[in-house]
Amino acid sequence: MIAVRDTPAGATFCVRVQPRAKKTAITGVMGIGEVSVLKVALNAPPLDGRANQAMVEFFAELLGVARSQVNILAGEKSRAKVIRVQGLTAEDVLSAIRRVS
Repeated sequence: MIAVRDTPAGATFCVRVQPRAKKTAITGVMGIGEVSVLKVALNAPPLDGRANQAMVEFFAELLGVARSQVNILAGEKSRAKVIRVQGLTAEDVLSAIRRVS
């Protein structure tokens, strides 16, 4: 399972995105070194921040939080991203991911 950490500001985890996919969905888990990251396919193109916006909307809906609570901490112009979800614990995030995986 992916590494989700609790921080004072919320839960953080890493994702690897694939833009321009047929549909937006979690596609699996990928190991990078000692860390496992969540693979996410996005149906939006990586132009003008559309893929980032689609990812924020996807995780907000999946986790049942407002879009303003989902932030990209690192990787705005990369496929590898660090996501923070304010107001949730690591266990909350893992439970939601398990439900759809």
